[in-house]
Amino acid sequence: MRKRYYIIFVAREEDGRLRKIPVPMHYAYVFVAAAIVGAFTLTGMAGSYTRMLLKTASFNQVRSQREALRKDYLQMQQVAREKEVQAASLGSLASEVTALYGLRQSRLSKSAVNASSAVVPGSTDGFSQDAYTQSLDQLSSLRTTALSGRITHALELSVGAVGRDSGWLDIADAPSLWPVVGKITSSFGEREDPFNGEGAFHSGVDISGSFGDPVRATADGTVMMAGFGNGYGREIVIDHGNGIDTVYGHLSGFAVTDGQQVKTGQVIGYIGMSGRSTGPHLHYEVRIHNTPVNPHKYLRETMTQLAQSGDSSGSQGN
Repeated sequence: MRKRYYIIFVAREEDGRLRKIPVPMHYAYVFVAAAIVGAFTLTGMAGSYTRMLLKTASFNQVRSQREALRKDYLQMQQVAREKEVQAASLGSLASEVTALYGLRQSRLSKSAVNASSAVVPGSTDGFSQDAYTQSLDQLSSLRTTALSGRITHALELSVGAVGRDSGWLDIADAPSLWPVVGKITSSFGEREDPFNGEGAFHSGVDISGSFGDPVRATADGTVMMAGFGNGYGREIVIDHGNGIDTVYGHLSGFAVTDGQQVKTGQVIGYIGMSGRSTGPHLHYEVRIHNTPVNPHKYLRETMTQLAQSGDSSGSQGN
């Protein structure tokens, strides 16, 4: 059988001669088949590459969502911790008010039902709007009085009585001294963060002062830390025993070291503005079993009053 060919003519430009190239028919079939296979291969590779790009984009989206959820979870954890501290502090505040005004647990128990119905916002039976407004005014007045120092004498009497009745703490261990003499510029509890303007829980009090003013230990104890803290810059933590700690933050320098025993009124550091601070002041905290409580009830004496009481005791002894 005679073979069939395709003839390809190639012309050269120099001399115009034609050159014939015979291509067998089965070669042409092989070339067409290879072209078809190559086209399918390129199409499959393009499809695989497109699917890979889509999967990569989907993975990046899932990863971004995971990071966002993780940040939300951490924020919710922080909020939950703050709420726990607030709840513990509210319980401590109730104890403070009880001690301050001489209330006893037996009286509270007798009026528990009436009191609970009066303070729940959803219940208005027997609790008029005028009474509600009056209670708010009384709360505001109580807070103003506490900040102004007019209840200092009452606190001295009440804390001593509580210590004798319940054995809750030794009065020598109570952090009763003002660490510095100054004005309270930020109270314990909810406040507006001075840096971001958002609501935040303030776990102590800020007391104004001049840069370098001496800071004194508010009770006998042991220095647990004198170094850089989280957010408070240079800070000192003193353990007073019975689960009572005090914290002194934003200091400019230290006068004590870790493990040192300190006495009431001893200089332990100096006012500064280290850490997250807008100006020279002292951040002061009282913690009971690592829970921040309102320091107002402990701020009863200045160094002058302490010296005077010491002189009086000495005179009586003589």
